[in-house]
Amino acid sequence: MPKKWRIPRDLSVENIIGQIKKGVSTHSIVSIYCRHSTFVSQVEPKSIEETLNDEKWVAAMHEKLNQFRRNDVWLLVPKSDEMNIIGTKWVFRNKLDESGMITRNKARLVAKGYNQEEGIDYGETFAPVARLEAVRLLLAFSCMSGFKLFQMDVKSAFLNGIINEEVYVEQPPRFEDYQHPNHVYKLKKALYGLKQAPRQWYERLSNFLLSNGYERGMIDKTFFIKKSNSEIILVQIYVDDIIFGATKDSLCEEFVGSMQGELEMFMMGELSFFLGLQVKQSKDGIFLCQSSIAKKFSRSLKWKVAKKLAHLCHQVVI
Repeated sequence: MPKKWRIPRDLSVENIIGQIKKGVSTHSIVSIYCRHSTFVSQVEPKSIEETLNDEKWVAAMHEKLNQFRRNDVWLLVPKSDEMNIIGTKWVFRNKLDESGMITRNKARLVAKGYNQEEGIDYGETFAPVARLEAVRLLLAFSCMSGFKLFQMDVKSAFLNGIINEEVYVEQPPRFEDYQHPNHVYKLKKALYGLKQAPRQWYERLSNFLLSNGYERGMIDKTFFIKKSNSEIILVQIYVDDIIFGATKDSLCEEFVGSMQGELEMFMMGELSFFLGLQVKQSKDGIFLCQSSIAKKFSRSLKWKVAKKLAHLCHQVVI
């Protein structure tokens, strides 16, 4: 192109459209936003009435109930006066990624566990939970040994826990069986909100791992290890999130295959976000960041300061 045909570009700040601090919106960022915003709702409903007016949340509730049928969670039975019937309710949450973008509308049916009676509806309730220090040690060991960590998520983990007690719950609000509206569900698997649900899920998962040749940690009961000749695979459990890594890729593939054959779960790829930690794994090492927690704390601090100032101003006016 001849030089005289070229139009000089004015790159001054005054000609920039939008907010400078917002950064550049690339094609990939725009496509991810469009893909998520098309299929998910941006609003968390506060009641079941609001939810029924949004087809995206209705689809999320149907997905949850279909999962109950696949997992054979309960059985519809006639109601009797001898039953201690526990109520149920819907809980709605938007699931976010590490950048704060809404990726999924999650509807969860929860039992009103505060109505349970000890010795009748439940026995032991204790279940071990991984500490953040244990996760940091696992990250340090993987960095030192030179292998990557991966993450998988169990779909509705507590629904996989088999309960031993006779527990009856009400039918889901607005999803009652039209042929038997006065029947109740007898639970075969644990439901979110039940006091024994975390323990039953932990027992189901730990028994599966132990039966497949894994050894449980002596101090951290949520840590499992399996040795194969000179190779090892490490597994760390935090409720329904599972972190794992191995010195040999075939061990990871074997672990994923066995887990997906036993439970309904999906791979999330390399570990990138866990318990508020943003993780970046590279050949040079593992880099950790907690910017999401810092932003959340900053917003909370600003709200507390603003509330305090408003209270002081109110006192001065009075």
